[in-house]
Amino acid sequence: MSLIVEPDDGIGPVVSAIQKAKTSIDIGIFRLDRGDIAKALRSAAARGVRVRTLIAHTNRGGSGRLRKLEQDLLKTGASVRRTDDDLRRYHNKMMIVDRTTLFVLGFNYTALDVDKSRSFGVVTKKRGLVQGALKLFEADSLRRPYTPGLKAFVVSPVNARARLAAFLKGARKQLLVYDPKLTDTVMIRILQERMSAGVSVRIMGRLGKRGVGLKAEKFPGKRLHVRAIIRDGLQAFVGSQGLRQLELDGRREVGLIVADRKIVARMAAVFEADWALTELAKRDVKDAKKDEKTEARVDAQVEAQVEADAKVEAKVEAKTEARVEAEAKAGAKAEAKVDAQVAAQVQADAKAEAKVEAKVEAKVKAKVKADAKAEAKVDAQVEAQVHADAKAEARAEAKIESKAAARTKADAKADAKVDAQVEAQVQADAKAHAKAEAKAEAQASG
Repeated sequence: MSLIVEPDDGIGPVVSAIQKAKTSIDIGIFRLDRGDIAKALRSAAARGVRVRTLIAHTNRGGSGRLRKLEQDLLKTGASVRRTDDDLRRYHNKMMIVDRTTLFVLGFNYTALDVDKSRSFGVVTKKRGLVQGALKLFEADSLRRPYTPGLKAFVVSPVNARARLAAFLKGARKQLLVYDPKLTDTVMIRILQERMSAGVSVRIMGRLGKRGVGLKAEKFPGKRLHVRAIIRDGLQAFVGSQGLRQLELDGRREVGLIVADRKIVARMAAVFEADWALTELAKRDVKDAKKDEKTEARVDAQVEAQVEADAKVEAKVEAKTEARVEAEAKAGAKAEAKVDAQVAAQVQADAKAEAKVEAKVEAKVKAKVKADAKAEAKVDAQVEAQVHADAKAEARAEAKIESKAAARTKADAKADAKVDAQVEAQVQADAKAHAKAEAKAEAQASG
């Protein structure tokens, strides 16, 4: 998307687009007196580009001028159609090249509009906008009804009033308006409401009588032929319809609402440059200079008062500092005295504490000594008891051992006796057995 600013950029961007066309050019023409446009259209038709033109059914110059425009276009090899007569005028200025690039212009193809007037034009390749423009071109060429599409494509009298009213109402900080004749009462009321809400509103052009309170200035250049609005430095409207009833409700007009930052910034810069040349702006500059002088004088008075106040403050600060220093010295002496008293008290407390600790330590040592003696006495008694118990235990053990020895001895004698008896029985049994065997043998042998 790009912006054309007239008279700065001239007709070059339009001629260049026609010269580069490959397949088709669809162009609405209200006025044409530039030979370079006619030559470019003739050249395009000669190289096989389909050139379709759409002209108004009537214009201010009458049927003779309209017929001449028609004949001149036919000579270029273009097809020419007239619009319907259902509207007061078909005043839109747009061109579609190769069905991909849309030009929406605020100026006619005339030397006056291009070379000596302030105007704008927008060039875009956005598919939705291009398709919307083609749809409108076909409808107007065939004299059929048109149904609007994208909100950014503003068409009078179909949706222009609603779209531009909403656009103005959406302003929060600033509205910069180019309009040769702003007279629509509803639009003026909206601008007044926005101004009451704190929005800065400035109008370049003529303002209707009901625009009380609005700031409007005559264009300082040769001629104003643009309808444009810059909103909050973020969005802008460029088209052929202004804010007056006929252009909103009674004629075919076309415009675009754009949000391209570069385009909006350039339009705002152009407006500010134009505004700076208006009588109101010049008065503002003079008033500003007067205000600067007054402000400088007030600043000097304030500065002198500040210097005087600074001197008084310096004196007060010096007195305060001296008093603070004296109080600090007195405080230091008092603090030193208190520190000395505290140190003496600390020493006295230390000595008293040392005496108490010595007494306690002596008592502890005496107690320890007495406890040691008592413990030694108890240990001696325990030792003596242990020796006595050991002796008694030894005597008991000796007695037990003696009894055990005697018992063992008696048991040994009894065992020996039993062994002897067993041996004697064994021998007797052996003898008896031998006798029996001998008897048996004797019987066996007999």
